[in-house]
Amino acid sequence: MAARGLRLDVGRLFAMGAELGSGRRPYCTSQAFAEVLRLPSKQLTKLVFPLQELERHFVSGSRPDLHLKIFDPSLDDIARAESVFTASSRNRIEYLSSAVRLDHAPDLRRPEGHTKKMNFFKVGKYFTLVDMPGYGYRAPEDFVGMVETYLKERKNLMRTFLLVDSVVGIQKTDNIAIEMCEEFALPYVMVLTKIDKSSKGHLLKQVLQIQKFVDTKTQGCFPQLFPVSAVTYSGIHLLRCFIANITGNLETNGFQFS
Repeated sequence: MAARGLRLDVGRLFAMGAELGSGRRPYCTSQAFAEVLRLPSKQLTKLVFPLQELERHFVSGSRPDLHLKIFDPSLDDIARAESVFTASSRNRIEYLSSAVRLDHAPDLRRPEGHTKKMNFFKVGKYFTLVDMPGYGYRAPEDFVGMVETYLKERKNLMRTFLLVDSVVGIQKTDNIAIEMCEEFALPYVMVLTKIDKSSKGHLLKQVLQIQKFVDTKTQGCFPQLFPVSAVTYSGIHLLRCFIANITGNLETNGFQFS
């Protein structure tokens, strides 16, 4: 988020920090999302609220609790959140630095062929997104020393996102990151990637299994799953709105997550 991956074959973590503080600005609907709002109702739901679209396929009376209403922003909320992620001359989204140049991260040996550093990306004046090294069978040797230290000691860390391949579900390598977040009592979110790669039936099965895992095996994981597709863009707008909210850059109607 083949195994889950930073590069399609390793697991992936994203951390959301407030290194730059949270600056607020007037919101405007991006042209891309304005086009989304003109879609027919069923297409719009499938693109913006993929879990709601999946829920329609359950037999009436036997629908499981997918926690759809925990974070349930309006289309207006989502439209306003788009301005945070829309690059412009006044809102630059750019690479900031790498952890190997920061005092809090060790400068360790880096075998070729592996991502060996945490990359920081500045999203305007709002927050910093940290793209972490992969975990799993191709994880860098210094994964524990670098990533665990960052997650454990970074005081302004706001949320950690665990990307799970929805085609194969939670694997042993994913449990490395899950156990780490649970041990450190870090609030984290599961993002289910590649939802365009599975049949509807297979995706429903995976969502149910992962939801059951979150409900029964975790304490720090946000109950609501975020299924997304980088190909169709399904779920991306909702995830962006969630990020804007938890970083303090958007108050959604009736919902404010601390």
